[in-house]
Amino acid sequence: MSPMKFLLTGACLSLLPLAALADPALIFDLGGKFDKSFNEAAYNGAERWKAETGGSYKELEMQSEAMREQALRRLAQSGANPIVMTGFAFGEVLNKVAPDYPDTKFVLIDMVVEQPNVQSIVFTEEQGSYLAGVLAAQASKSGTVGFIGGMDIPLIHKFECGYAQGFKAARPDGKVIVNYTGTTPAAWNDPVKGGELVKAQLSQGADVIYAAAGGTGIGVLQAAADAGILSIGVDSNQNHLHPGKVLTSMVKGVDNSVYESFKAGTEIQPGVKVMDLKSGGVSVAMDDDNKPLITEEMAAAVEAATKSIEDGSVKVHDYMTDNTCPVK
Repeated sequence: MSPMKFLLTGACLSLLPLAALADPALIFDLGGKFDKSFNEAAYNGAERWKAETGGSYKELEMQSEAMREQALRRLAQSGANPIVMTGFAFGEVLNKVAPDYPDTKFVLIDMVVEQPNVQSIVFTEEQGSYLAGVLAAQASKSGTVGFIGGMDIPLIHKFECGYAQGFKAARPDGKVIVNYTGTTPAAWNDPVKGGELVKAQLSQGADVIYAAAGGTGIGVLQAAADAGILSIGVDSNQNHLHPGKVLTSMVKGVDNSVYESFKAGTEIQPGVKVMDLKSGGVSVAMDDDNKPLITEEMAAAVEAATKSIEDGSVKVHDYMTDNTCPVK
């Protein structure tokens, strides 16, 4: 049975006939479910649950910011339970909507909303990004690497800061060039701009570029591959997009979070769930596609950094709790 879909037309939101009142639901953030990154990871988790259980779920792809509240209310009114949302931008709307549907369980990925029927799932992106920085330091020949973020918000600064910290730990005299693609949600889906920023960073000497930019990052990876330099993917394992040219991907277990949420159903426990390096919430991808790029020394450096973070001897800065980055 295929996922039930919601049709978005103009300012109206209409529902296809509902076959069940207790189906879970998944709302994708802007950029679409096939962004090869954050949203697609969520989709893969839902599809894994569907394949294992034979169940069905409702899904909705956001077309504009204006649709968030209406979409969320319609899903709640339809009886969907639980309702999982991808992306920090749902925070304000969910805080407003959740109290109106006390019997519905909501799950928000990447932002904390304190309501008795909401589970907030957050990741220690800074820890995974630190490992990406360690690898970048080992792989860079120029000593200059780049970071390209999507929307200029504190959440993405977590990636940037962790990456810089890991890089500088391995190469204190190295340089990190930082650019963001914008200050509006459109920044997540501008691969052309991502490619232009790669060229700008390349002209400044960057030979490894980490993209934390949703769909924009696809343009970053493509431009880096075309230019003969290395890139680092994000959220999903993107190594396969350009085998041998993507150094690694900083993977967030968004798929596992959606899968576990659907599996728990209405028994989801409210509160904050932190997915860190130790719990497998974040990691750097090692597979056949990037195997030729990872030397024994690089693998050993990642292993050592992982142990140091997990035992607490290395503290990776969390930009969300302190909006300053100790390294640049």
